[in-house]
Amino acid sequence: MVSTELELFADYYQIHLLDDGSATDLGNAWTEEAVLNNLAVDTDAMAVGTTVNVNVAVTVEVLEAAPEDDSAEFDHVVEGSLQVPSGRLVVMGCTDYEPEAARFGVAAGSIRVRAARSNLIEADRLGIESDDDPATMERLRVQVWPAPHTEPVVIKRWKPLEA
Repeated sequence: MVSTELELFADYYQIHLLDDGSATDLGNAWTEEAVLNNLAVDTDAMAVGTTVNVNVAVTVEVLEAAPEDDSAEFDHVVEGSLQVPSGRLVVMGCTDYEPEAARFGVAAGSIRVRAARSNLIEADRLGIESDDDPATMERLRVQVWPAPHTEPVVIKRWKPLEA
């Protein structure tokens, strides 16, 4: 397993994952269902929705096989599939400069992505101030592994508290 820690600006409340060289525009992927699920998926790109529009702590794990289910440790967990023919997965904030974004070697072809988000109550409560302290920052763990294409799924859904 390869694990890397990043801090990314979740501009427009999203983090993008895409095949190196993808020209996909995720604008049309944000359907009502995608917004509800915090996951917009296209053929070779996806966006993971966030609770905040500031920096989030992102851990990327490149795995050889599907991980164990540890969704009880997270607030919101979704999965989706991507085609990564280049064998290089780009992970970046929505408005980051793509040529300078982090890249990860993955098995070329179809991969599965599990996006598990945590610390959402504190991040939601503090909003734009949530990234002032690592203890209150939204956290996103992205796990990727080779797998045949399957439809997106919500494993665990988080609903913000009403004011």
